[in-house]
Amino acid sequence: MFLALKELIHSKGRFIMIGLIIVLISWLVFILSGLGTGLSDLAAGTLKRAEANAVVFEEGADMSISKSMLSESISDDLLRQKGVSDTAPISTFSTSIRKSGTSEESGKKTDAILIGIEPGSFIEPTSTEGKNLTDDAADQVLVDSSLKNDGFAIGDTLALSGSTEKLTIGGFTDHQTLNHQPAIFVNLDQFRTIRYAAPGSDNGIEDIVNGILVQGKDVDLNELTKADEHIEAGSKKAAVNAVPGYSAENATITMMLWFLMIISAFILGVFFYVLTNQKTQQFGVLKAIGGSNGFIIRSVISQVFVLSLISVLIGIGLTYLTTLFLPEAMPFHLEVPMVMIYSIVLLLISLISSLFSVVKIAKIDPLTALGRVE
Repeated sequence: MFLALKELIHSKGRFIMIGLIIVLISWLVFILSGLGTGLSDLAAGTLKRAEANAVVFEEGADMSISKSMLSESISDDLLRQKGVSDTAPISTFSTSIRKSGTSEESGKKTDAILIGIEPGSFIEPTSTEGKNLTDDAADQVLVDSSLKNDGFAIGDTLALSGSTEKLTIGGFTDHQTLNHQPAIFVNLDQFRTIRYAAPGSDNGIEDIVNGILVQGKDVDLNELTKADEHIEAGSKKAAVNAVPGYSAENATITMMLWFLMIISAFILGVFFYVLTNQKTQQFGVLKAIGGSNGFIIRSVISQVFVLSLISVLIGIGLTYLTTLFLPEAMPFHLEVPMVMIYSIVLLLISLISSLFSVVKIAKIDPLTALGRVE
């Protein structure tokens, strides 16, 4: 390690250039990771953050909440199934909102998704400002904080397109979006009044909901379907993946990230190999005076590790600095666990890339390197 640090300080010019490449690569990886998480949150943030183990849908709905129609009474049957500790019905409906007092023709409209839930259920998010939902105030709603960017504030009365019902913002919450729309959480009974106002729109289903989230330990999906012959059950992950656009967006970002990792490995491998070639004579001297292959290889790997660690940390710092200048409307969310995972991956890539140099070092003949043998 001493030899590695001494060389890093002595030949700082060449190592700064290599370090700069690692910084730029890590910076790009973290930015793409944040964008990927932000996009996936927009698509399915509400479902992802729900503390559920399974979701129950209408049979044939393909795990899609928007296609499913169930009776809320099925919740009671699900609670009797093995492993189930709690249930939470949910309904969703895409709409557009505007501030009350403005006409539907001239008022500024904002797309949003109305989510009907039972106040106090485990899928209700915690308010970051204002109040949560209550049974006493059916018209009070909890909305995603991104609506602040459209000029909405606590106490504002909302008018919904195609409905005479009015809702009042009682609180804000964070990272609650679905189908790329900010969520508006409303009392389930009030939701039904809005969504199924037209006669027959509920298909004659009593206390209609779109899905039921299930919480419990070791929940068996096959056992859940025994609660009713017209239902199907899936894991929360399956429900999230069924959200329109979620899988495609995730796959695109993930493919970009791993292609970047693979290309980075080749680039760094070439740089470390060229650097080793430039130091062939020095390595020959070290071997001639008794330095073993193991000693030299440990020194090189230590050098690569220190250089990569410093570069990745700088990349993390630049990423968090970049977030201060990103537009608020940009879907960007940097998760600490993902930063740690990608940091470890980048370090491993750097170390694996240095193995090309290790092979070269092991083959160096001290006499040949010193030019004493033709």
